[in-house]
Amino acid sequence: MLAAVVNEFGGPERVEVAEVPVPRPEAGQVRIRVRAAGVNPVDGAVRVGVFGGAGQRLGLGWDVAGEIDEAGSGVTGWSRGDRVVGLHYGPVKPLGTHAEYVVLDASAVAAAPTTVDAVTAAALPLSGLTAARAVDLLGLAPGASVLVTGAAGVVGGLAVQLAARAGLVVTALAGAEDEALVRSLGAAAFVPRGQAPAGPVDGVLDAAVLGETALAFVRDGGAYVGLIPNHAPAAERGIRVEEQEVAPDGEHLARLVALVDGGVLALRVSETFALADAEKAHARLGVPGVRGRIVLTA
Repeated sequence: MLAAVVNEFGGPERVEVAEVPVPRPEAGQVRIRVRAAGVNPVDGAVRVGVFGGAGQRLGLGWDVAGEIDEAGSGVTGWSRGDRVVGLHYGPVKPLGTHAEYVVLDASAVAAAPTTVDAVTAAALPLSGLTAARAVDLLGLAPGASVLVTGAAGVVGGLAVQLAARAGLVVTALAGAEDEALVRSLGAAAFVPRGQAPAGPVDGVLDAAVLGETALAFVRDGGAYVGLIPNHAPAAERGIRVEEQEVAPDGEHLARLVALVDGGVLALRVSETFALADAEKAHARLGVPGVRGRIVLTA
């Protein structure tokens, strides 16, 4: 089968679409025939060597939407042909979801949304689980105020929707051209990039990784949640600082799927590329201003 891999670190030209063995599911695992897979910023980080793994073949891709092809021993509840979505966690792995087939733990899989196609569904697992966990970590009661930085991005946009659904009063920080977009996602107020909110907020969900700049917007004793482990600013003024780290969770993913099918959670896709054009997808990933997930189809 074909898979997008990296054998040497570097730019998009280091992405190779190579022939690799079809993986076999072990106990507790399922093999998925990949139909679509999101291309995330973390894939670019893997490609340039942020997570190490020099000298190894590194597979790319965390998100997957497709059909169950085979189940390992001990797996119940799934049948061949079931449409699913899942998260293949881990930056250093020999095979990711940018492939024709991928093996995941059955616990990382959920039934796919019925109201969107596989391409759109592929935008959910990593970004949705990241945004949902970040909102949960804020730990704010309904009516509290939260600032979401990078609110027009894929994760930020999902966070705006989930925070608003949780009853939080959301202020979105994004480019001036994105005001209509973030308001349509549920933001009650808008702050153009480079400016500060009108006053302190109860919490910040820092999807733009502004760090100390975003922390300064939080009231004393408030909450700050960063999206990249080991990149949060030091706590100050009694502010609770949290760092989310996404994890495969089929049950939580199923709850997000239900929100998609209920019309509560909108997914955005920017462009699609064939698996054979994975290098082009990585080149597009590096262009500023992409609004929506880039997706590979296999």
